[in-house]
Parts: sequence; C-alpha cells; structure tokens
Amino acid sequence: MKISLRMTVFSAVVTVLCCALFLTGLPSSSPIVQASSHREAPLIIRDPLADDTDVYFFVSPDRPDMVTVIGNWLPFQEPAGGPNFYPFDDNVLYQLRFDNDGDAVLDIALEFRFRTQVINPDTFLYTTGRVDPNTLAGLNVRQTYSVTAVVVSSPRNVTPRTFNRFLLADNLPTPPNNVGPRSTPDYETNYAERAIRNVPFAGTSGINFFAGQRDEGFFFDLGSGFDLFGLRPLNSLHVISLPNETGKDGLAGFNVNTIALQLPIQLLTNNGTRPTDPTSPAAIIGVYATASRPRTTVLGTNDTASGGTDNRGTISGNFAADCGGGAPSATCVQVSRLANPLINELFIPQGASLTMPENDKDRYNATLPAQDIERINFIRGDTRDVEPVALINMLYPSVNDAPTRGRNDLVRVFLTGVPGATRPAVQNDPNDPTAGPGAVPADLIRLNLAVPPIAPGGSGYSRLGVIGGDMSGFPNGRRVADDVADIELRVLAGVLLPGNACAGGTTPCNAAPNNQVTDGVDVNDRPFRTTFPYLASPVSGYDSPHSRTSTTTQP
Repeated sequence: MKISLRMTVFSAVVTVLCCALFLTGLPSSSPIVQASSHREAPLIIRDPLADDTDVYFFVSPDRPDMVTVIGNWLPFQEPAGGPNFYPFDDNVLYQLRFDNDGDAVLDIALEFRFRTQVINPDTFLYTTGRVDPNTLAGLNVRQTYSVTAVVVSSPRNVTPRTFNRFLLADNLPTPPNNVGPRSTPDYETNYAERAIRNVPFAGTSGINFFAGQRDEGFFFDLGSGFDLFGLRPLNSLHVISLPNETGKDGLAGFNVNTIALQLPIQLLTNNGTRPTDPTSPAAIIGVYATASRPRTTVLGTNDTASGGTDNRGTISGNFAADCGGGAPSATCVQVSRLANPLINELFIPQGASLTMPENDKDRYNATLPAQDIERINFIRGDTRDVEPVALINMLYPSVNDAPTRGRNDLVRVFLTGVPGATRPAVQNDPNDPTAGPGAVPADLIRLNLAVPPIAPGGSGYSRLGVIGGDMSGFPNGRRVADDVADIELRVLAGVLLPGNACAGGTTPCNAAPNNQVTDGVDVNDRPFRTTFPYLASPVSGYDSPHSRTSTTTQP
C-alpha cells in the first residue's frame, strides 16, 4: 500500500452556525459553533475537548528526511484535575489537513478517531494501582485510536472531487495522563516513549505516530497581554503606566492533548519526491488542524433486554466514525480549526454589530481556509484599521506608529506566504502586485520543505525565525521553540516593511523600539525534547506548580 500524493482540491460545503444540542444544553434554535485556540472565541469554553490550541509544522532537525506535524487540543489542563483527567473525545473526529498545491483546499488528510474503555466501571479510580508500562494493568480508563488517510484521487480540473480512503493504523495506544510518581513513575520512559509507534509503509522508513498528553508548549504572557495589550517589560511605556517587570508565562504548568506524526517528506509533496530546491513548486506545503462532531448524536441504552447494545466497559457507544467522509459535511460539523497562532485572537472581531450580526470569530472556525479571503480586510486593512496595530500605536506612544492600512506584509505572513520562502506560485494577488504570484489567501501554516532545518543551539538558529535571519523558523512552518508571540508583535510593529514606513513615513519600522517589542517570555517553562514528538513531558498532577503548601494551623 502506498500513498500517492499528487493531490488537487477538495470540494465541500460547510454548514455554518450549527452544532449538536447535547454539547451546550441551549435551545436547538440557538446557533452553536465552536472556535479554536486558547479560548479566543466566545463559544469554545463550551467544548474544550474539541478545541484546537496550536499547530506545529517543521522539517525534523534530527531527521531531515522527515517532516513533523503536531496538533494540540484541550487547553489549560490543570495536571491535578482528577479523578477523570483529560481524554480525547470518542465523538470528535480530529484531523490534520494538508494543501500541497497552494489552492487552499484539501489534498491530504489524516483522520484520528479514539475509543475509550473502562476496565472496571464499579470504581471512581482512574488508576487502580501502579500502571504496568508493558500491559497497562492498573490503568482503569484506556484509550486507543485509529488513523485513516484521505487522499484526493480525481484530476485537478474535475468537480466534485473524489478521494481514496484507507486505514493506516488501528488500536494504537495512548499513554495514561501523568498522574504522579505512584501511579505513573518515570513517565517519559515508561509510558510516553512506549506510545510512540512506527507504522511500516512500503518503500519508506515508516510513519511515526503519537497521541497523548504533553506539556503546553505555547509560551506567552496571557495575563498581561489581554489586560489592555500589556507587555510587562514595556509597562512604563504603556499609556496606563506600571513598573517594568519580567514577563510571566501564562501557560506554564498546564498540559494539552497532542496528536503528532512524523513522516517521510515525499509522502506530502504533490509529485511524490523530496524537493531540494526551495523554489520548486512542490516544496511548499500548507497545513491546518480541525475537530468535527456528528451533526446528530443518539443517546443509546445499555439495556440489551430492551434491544439496546451492551456498551459496558466503554465511555461512548457513539463513535466519531459517524463523521465519515471529508468533514465538514452534511452529517459532520466542523467545530474548530487552527493554523497560524493568534490569528483569531488578534485579527478576527467579535462581530456583534449592525454590519456583522453574527459572531465572526465562531464562524471563522466553522468555515474552510479557502473562505478566509472574506476576512482579508481584518488583516490587510483595506477599509478599516488593522486592530492590533492600531492598539499598539495608541497604547505605546514611544513605539513609532506602524501603518494600520494596506498591510500586505501581514497578508503575506498569515494568508499567502512570504515571497521567496513560503509563497507558492498559484495566482496573482491584485492588491499585492509587488509580490508576484501568490497562493489563495488562507490561514495555513506553510512550510518550505527544501529549506534545511536548524536545531536550537545550531549555527544560524534564532527563536525569532525568519525575522531573526533563520529561514527554517516561523513563518516558514512553526517549530516548537519558535517565539511566535514576539515574532508576531514585531511584525505588527512593521519590522517587515521596507523604507521609512513608520511614524507617518518618516522613519524605518525595523529599528528600535519597534524591533524590540516583546512580552518578555522567550522560552518554554519546560525543556522541549530533541526527538519526536518534541513537546516536553507533561507536568504530573502530584507536581502541579499551581498547588501551594498549606500554612493553615488547625486548632
């Protein structure tokens, strides 16, 4: 069996502003669509198990013939949050979706479906003893998952598109959550690394899979950033001045659920080869992650005497297989999607206005990337100011004002690709004539597979990626250690704009203080792995840094 990756387009109609009643308890007339990332849209708090938080996409630095893709879901996991801890949802179809020709539509998808089993339903315990690394004896709640490949099979100029589907793997185990030293001792060696599985694939070194709990790898000062765009190291420069402070990682000590795969590069390109020329049309791949739910959920019964199915020992009898085919579809609602970090948080408005009556943050996550052209105004500033740029200008008078209109540099970073790096030659953008041919505007993480990877500490490495002179970093893909918060803040401040573009056209933007804007959090709170799946080991419940030693004296 072999994947043919000469892909074209996926044609799908997304049903917007609808979701299953059982998710929310709201009346069925209420439009319920979830959103993605770290609580960046109003409705996502109602469905955290389907909440996309981050996507990473990079050529593996320790295996440069392989490309790694990581998707995270279920944010802000307090490690001590037992006794049920944090599963994947059996009723969610998790997908990693690829565009390998720049047209912003599906060419390849990897689908992940989970099954949960309760060994002993007559106890509240998650672990009933020290979990055996080999047999998982002692783990009362267990999950396995399947991986299905969806590959376009029709010619590019034929609609509707058709796809081949085949099962890549089944019954792959997830490791237990990191409970603590009694239940899950020596977690990384005993459990996480044993859950990394290599699936043989004809003519290649195989595909590596991992699905399980990881440390939250996104580092950003959330508490200050969402307090009127505060940046602690620049507190004294804010219009509401405070003493300068060191940045605080608002996500430190939390965990996430991770799906990761590592596969030979040639399995993703549209010509089935590993490109070596960065200008090759086959070199640039886009990716995004989604979560989808069945439109209708039937709550069954375990009473076999009444004709029900005996599902004793399982969490759910309704499997995400109900989301068959290419979700979103008539029977499967896409409830979240994510590619570039902070897109929905910073650029997409709430939408509750006379001119936009529906919540656009939530609609954004129910639509496909090809529809992102409808929101290009929020990022370029055609007829309205780019809001986060305007906020920086207003709140930090010492920073040279960056243009709030006509920001093609932002479009290139977030929607079409950077010329000479991640911009595939598909069509012209009439509003960006100096960039030449470009991709269909869409929120995808685009990676040039022909750019050699640089590991942290290596010659030429920069946590600031492309703006730091390191062409193997964000926005050319996204590595786990890329400081995307600082990168995006400085891009908003105009560091990619040529000439004297700031302060009304009188001074360069790529100069102090604009190229020094920072949240003050430069690294993750836990060291990343140097091998697959790269994200750090999750914090255990026993060692949760959010716990405090009691100082209360009892009488």
